[in-house]
Formats: sequence, structure tokens, C-alpha cells
Amino acid sequence: MKKLIGHVRAAVEKYQMIEEGDRIAVGVSGGKDSLFLLCALAELSRYYPKRFTITAITADPCFGGKATDFSAVSSLCDSLSVPYIIRKTNLGSLIFEERKEQNPCSLCSRMRRGILHNLCVEKGLNKLALGHHYDDAVQTFLMNLFYGGKLGCFSPKSYLSRKNITLIRPLLFCEEREIRNASLRMELPIVKSNCPADGVTARRDTAELIQALELKFPDLKAKVLGALQRAGLDSW
Repeated sequence: MKKLIGHVRAAVEKYQMIEEGDRIAVGVSGGKDSLFLLCALAELSRYYPKRFTITAITADPCFGGKATDFSAVSSLCDSLSVPYIIRKTNLGSLIFEERKEQNPCSLCSRMRRGILHNLCVEKGLNKLALGHHYDDAVQTFLMNLFYGGKLGCFSPKSYLSRKNITLIRPLLFCEEREIRNASLRMELPIVKSNCPADGVTARRDTAELIQALELKFPDLKAKVLGALQRAGLDSW
């Protein structure tokens, strides 16, 4: 945990993600990444020189027309003394039943993000922390290249002028395997996704491709991330 908190702090300071008095929302899906981010920022808030507060927020897609059980996440937030807000939505039925999307992940992600943005504005939260990590950055770069024919990635920090909120990604220097191991040691209450497309995505295919390429190029991920930083793509 201490090593990963160091990685989080390094990313926060390199990209100036946190300022004095920030009111930070942590987007919590119930997965290991967002739950670890929640715990990491709660810990960091205890001693970071710039004072900030955090609030956990969730946009529940209600897949299958049923609300997801986030009671264990709520208990975690109570133990961290972090307020928790859940917003129920109809994303599940809209995407899979009404629109019958063939490639639902991108649309679902954008719509869920929009709900979180609006929730931040509604609750007076000026920043939204998302759980994208080291591996997500590498995968996104390669997905943009292979599927979109362009060079790019999400930004470590980006300002949304229409909502007057800033998106930050404090886990950028944390590898997924480190987060997975930490979440097991911490016994985080991971909520299984009920999404019909869970595990069958272009991102999963890209992750498997990277894993295969690493047999020949063991430092592939480090080289991709380094190239992003040296090129300054998307504020890296």
C-alpha cells in the first residue's frame, strides 16, 4: 500500500492534480481500481500538504433493470469517513434493450461519465478522480492506433470548461497487477459487474495482445508510457 501511495503522490505532483481546498469526487464503479483509488486518496488526504476533501460517487447503470448492491462499498466509505452518493440510472436498459448497441462500452462510458460530471456540479465538487491506471494508458494508446488510426490517449488532467470541473487520474503510475494484489491484501469489497458485455471488449483483446508482445519485448509498457510523456501527447 505504501509503495502505491507513493506512485499516486508522484502522479498527483507531476501533473499538479490537487490544489488547496479541492473538493474531489472519486468515481466509484465498484471495481478494484476505483475502490483502491478511493482508499489511496482517503489516506493521502490525511497528510498531504494541500488540504482537500473527497466524496465517493457512483452512477449505477442498473443492468437488467435492477439496482446494484453497493452496501459493502457504502460500509467501506463509512470506515473511511467519506460521504457516498449513488445515482441510479437507466443506462442498462437504454443501451442494451432500447438501442441494442453492438459496441456498447464506449457509449456507456461516455454517458456514465456525463452523469458523474453533472453530479459533481450538483454537489459542488470541483474535481473528479477516475481510476485509470498505467495499463489503461498503454491500452488506450494502442487502441487509438489500431482501431482509430490515430495517436492519442486520455489526459492525466483535463479541464471541462462547460461543467467547470477538472478530471484527474491519480493511478497513472500504478500497474494493474500492483492494484490487484493490493486490493486482495486489503480485502476491498469488489462489486461484480452485471454488464452483459463484461469481459468481452476491445480493451480485453488489446490487453491480451500486449501480454503476448511482452514475451518478446518485456519493457513494452514502459516504452509506450515513456513515448507518451516524451511526445507530450494529450498533456502527458
